[in-house]
Amino acid sequence: MSLDSFTDSVDEAVSGFFEPIAKWLGDVVFYSVPVNGTELPLIVAWLVVAGLVFSTWFGLIQIRKFPLALKVVRGKYDEKGSTGEVNHFQALTAAVSGTVGLGNIAGVAVAVSIGGPGATFWMILCGLLGMATKFVEVTLGVKYREVHADGTVSGGPMHYLPKGLAERFGARGKTLGKVLAVLASTFVLFFGLFGGNLFQVNQSYAQLVSVTGGEDGLMGGSGGALFFGVLVAALVGIVLLGGIRSIATVTGALVPAMAGIYIVGCLVVIAVNASAIPSAISTIIEGAFNPQGVAGGVLGALIIGFKRAAFSNEAGLGSAPIAHSAVKTKHPASEGLVALLEPFIDTVIICTMTALTIVIANPASWGEARNGESIGGVTITSDAFATVLPWFPYILTIAVMLFAISTVLTWGYYCMKAWTHLFGRSRTSELAFKVMYTLFAVGGSLLTLQTLIDMADAVLFMLAVINIIGLYLLAPVVKRELNTFLAFVKRRDAGLDTDTDEDEDQEPVKTTV
Repeated sequence: MSLDSFTDSVDEAVSGFFEPIAKWLGDVVFYSVPVNGTELPLIVAWLVVAGLVFSTWFGLIQIRKFPLALKVVRGKYDEKGSTGEVNHFQALTAAVSGTVGLGNIAGVAVAVSIGGPGATFWMILCGLLGMATKFVEVTLGVKYREVHADGTVSGGPMHYLPKGLAERFGARGKTLGKVLAVLASTFVLFFGLFGGNLFQVNQSYAQLVSVTGGEDGLMGGSGGALFFGVLVAALVGIVLLGGIRSIATVTGALVPAMAGIYIVGCLVVIAVNASAIPSAISTIIEGAFNPQGVAGGVLGALIIGFKRAAFSNEAGLGSAPIAHSAVKTKHPASEGLVALLEPFIDTVIICTMTALTIVIANPASWGEARNGESIGGVTITSDAFATVLPWFPYILTIAVMLFAISTVLTWGYYCMKAWTHLFGRSRTSELAFKVMYTLFAVGGSLLTLQTLIDMADAVLFMLAVINIIGLYLLAPVVKRELNTFLAFVKRRDAGLDTDTDEDEDQEPVKTTV
């Protein structure tokens, strides 16, 4: 049996078994209600409402404290002797690498095709709201993290839900928190293996094949797929062995590089079509409030924009706090402020650049997609680049590869923390996970397993339900942490010696787990 026929058989068998489960789960998690001629997924409303609530609760912190967040990420308020593994910038790039991916390229193209150019405006607004949610969940992630005997750190919803709920509500909160922690770990692990690993490798390989001659080209066929999968798996495995310090070092280089390459590419397309910029901006604003040919009119454009932003920046899903929890700090809210930059980078900057590039370049494939033809999102974005220079899709391919690898790395770290929470932190347990995760990377270039990827999406957004309930219940804790950090900032700005923090309760509890 050839490799191609074997992988086809595996795909068919898996799809046949899991398809009913995936369909049921998707119908439940992404349940939609008809609103003025379009469908509103309740999970999107859940995420957006959380952004509105936390933006109000914390007085538009994403705007008022944006300059402070930039100062923190630059290291102005670093303290000697802070517990953690990475600095603020490294924690930010590690988390951004988990959210910035193919969704920023392909997903945005689909959004402006279905929702029209006006979806861009609502996408930006949702990204701004998500900044407040991200601040809350990451502050809790650092507040309730665990520092192990070897100096490594574990954090995320599997830690702040049981600890925070027990602290606020006693025995009942502790019991509920433990159940939610197991569910959170399971959801993170499942999504990471299929959505954060296999899907990323699969789609980046598909893009590589498309620019190297297709199925008959250099990378086409099972041999090219296997080579690519093994190469990615080897890179991922080597970095994972080094833990979050190694991941942060790599993503600290990759994230600025990939964002820079992609944004420069977008700016070149925009610059060449500079005369079309005023018209494109006008089209986006008019489309937001008076869309043409969009199902559901203004509400339709709003829903599509919100959906893309919510799915892209992962604010409220509980994934980013896992990476941010490893930061070196004595004040949890300091990293919460750094984290609010994440949706700004992911959605307000990168997603908007993609949308603006497509609207300005106006490739033929975008027009075809808006007329109902089935055109892949990556194809539309690639065609927008190609309107300037035929070789620009190769630049996009490089960006796609960097996006994919960084996402696989970060989700590998997320998954490992979920795995060790469920199965323990022994060397054997961690090694078993790393071997499994690298094998999934090899499988990503050979298999599609689309049914399991669909299930993974549903599972991740199930996590958002339990995570945001926890965020509401623990928001008062975040308020106290913010006030503590702002008082520290005031003392530091006044020139007082604050390298030795007197607030010992801000230190995470050390464990020997």
